[in-house]
Amino acid sequence: MTRFLPSRAPHPGVRRACLSAVAAVLALALVIPGTARAAERPDTFATLADDLLPTVVNISTTQKVDEDDARQKFEEFFREFFEKRGEGGEPPQHPRRRPSSLGSGFVIDSAGYIVTNSHVIADADEITVRFHDDTTKKAEIVGRDEKTDLALLKVTTDKRLQAAEWGDSEETRIGDWVLAIGNPFGLGGTVTAGIVSARSRDINAGPYDDFLQTDAAINRGNSGGPMFNTDGDVIGVNTAIFSPSGGSIGIGFAIPSAIAENVINQLRQTGDVQRAWLGVRIQSVTPELAEGLRLEDPRGALVASVSDGGPAASSGIRQGDVILRFDGRTVEEMRELPRMVAETRIGKAVDVVIWRKGERRTVQVELGKLQDEKVARFRSEESRSQDETGEQTKRLGALGLDLAPLTDGARNRYDLSAQAKGVVVTGVEGSGTAADKGLNEGDVIVEVDQQEVSSPDEVAERVAAARREGYRVVTLLVFTNGDYRWVAVEIGKG
Repeated sequence: MTRFLPSRAPHPGVRRACLSAVAAVLALALVIPGTARAAERPDTFATLADDLLPTVVNISTTQKVDEDDARQKFEEFFREFFEKRGEGGEPPQHPRRRPSSLGSGFVIDSAGYIVTNSHVIADADEITVRFHDDTTKKAEIVGRDEKTDLALLKVTTDKRLQAAEWGDSEETRIGDWVLAIGNPFGLGGTVTAGIVSARSRDINAGPYDDFLQTDAAINRGNSGGPMFNTDGDVIGVNTAIFSPSGGSIGIGFAIPSAIAENVINQLRQTGDVQRAWLGVRIQSVTPELAEGLRLEDPRGALVASVSDGGPAASSGIRQGDVILRFDGRTVEEMRELPRMVAETRIGKAVDVVIWRKGERRTVQVELGKLQDEKVARFRSEESRSQDETGEQTKRLGALGLDLAPLTDGARNRYDLSAQAKGVVVTGVEGSGTAADKGLNEGDVIVEVDQQEVSSPDEVAERVAAARREGYRVVTLLVFTNGDYRWVAVEIGKG
């Protein structure tokens, strides 16, 4: 089994699974007024498997080894070997090594178009597809999309291939039977059955995570294989498994067809995927941030920064806004917004509902095109001192922070860019609420409760005002290591 998406930081136990076919056959549930009977497992998957096996292929790839590098390492090994034995002679000739990897795929067009995972054919110099009748063909890459880990291949053949049909993953429910077919451990067409265990799983594989989870047996070599529903339609592309040991423990993940079909269609038409761009960096709205933002429920996507000249900036979206709805769809969680934007047509004008300073507003945004490089105290508590740069610092016991004006001396001391504006943190109380939220010396507080601050006194005034109004937390916009983030900090007693 190959490792999880190498360009991102995966969960330690999640590994890439060239996924085995998960079969789902669902008996119809009999609904009686006031009661519901669970669907029974069908007696056999044989008929469904017979129909679907010919649509699934095994994929093997080879990667050429650099001849000069291989020869040098080989000769060094034998030179050391002969020297230790006190013998002379030339090292023997070595065969050319061609590392290989295995995966799965499925035919989506009788003309020879085949879907698989991008990681299955990554760095491949040669791709071989083996069909159910054991015939083999060389395949060419039509296009790849690493962000969703999908790829489209093409084989040239005079034979009319049997193709699978896309299904609608949006209609799939937790508990539905599914069928998976793939190439585990290079064994060839292998069928496994299970159910949909969960939907909308985020496994930190990429920016558009929305995986279906299944308990069907999926192992190394199953990546790129299809997940079928009981109608025989593809509702997912098996991509990863959670496994401490590398083998199946009943936790597998598939890219839903709602995402895969759109990506594959673009790859077929243009060879790449073009996505819309909103131009914001976002973060989750925690319960603490919701309270600090005076938002009734912790939902939506909080704008941490806005790209200069981007669609959002041109439409008036600001840092600190919470995006609640996008193009008619509710944004319940932050991670939903990138997918919504990516699925929307470039250039489309969409309505975006935002929460700003206690009020709902609607702005219209014309989406741009995403480029690769672009990928939401009181006076009695104060004490004053001088830091080592000679700047006057102020202790805010309510937050557990020492603050100072952002002067040239502070910029030099903390290596802060001219972009940084606000009040610099010169000390953090180890047991304070700010420390619990990860604030560190050298961070810059830009806003308090969505109001800009330029001095420690202004920070203290904002905290005091929040306390007078009966709030338990304040929201801080913090500039750290060249980036912005929102932090909700509980107001302590000081």
